[in-house]
Amino acid sequence: MLVVDSSIALSWCFDDEASPATEALLDQISDEGGLVPGLWHLEVANVLLAAERRGRTISGGIPSRLEDMARLPITTDGETTHRAWRETLTLAKAEGLTAYDACYLELALRHGLPLATKDEALARAARRAGLKVLP
Repeated sequence: MLVVDSSIALSWCFDDEASPATEALLDQISDEGGLVPGLWHLEVANVLLAAERRGRTISGGIPSRLEDMARLPITTDGETTHRAWRETLTLAKAEGLTAYDACYLELALRHGLPLATKDEALARAARRAGLKVLP
C-alpha cells in the first residue's frame, strides 16, 4: 500500500502526463491498494472540471476516468481532518508546503507508507522525513 496524491491520479487522466512510471504505480495500486486523504477526491474532481472548462482532452472523459478510479482499491483516511490544525499545519509550516500538500505527507508519515507524487516540493519534504518517494 502507498499514499497517492492527486498529481499521480491525474496523470492517469491526461495522455500528455502519463508515463511508464505512473502506469506502473497504477498497477501497483491495483494490486496493493492506496491510501488518500479526503481532500484527494475534491482535488481530482476540481482539476478535471477545470481541464474540461479549458477544453483540455481528458482520456475517456471525466465520468469514465472517475469510474476507473472508483474501482481502484483506494481507502480514504478518516483522520486527516482531525489532524489538519495540528500535525498537518505544523508540517506545512516546517516544510514550506501548502496545507493541502502537507496532508499527504502527514498521512504517509503516520502510516509509514511510501508517498507517490509528482510534486517536487512535496517529494523533497517526504525524503527529508525519511519516506520512500515514488515514482
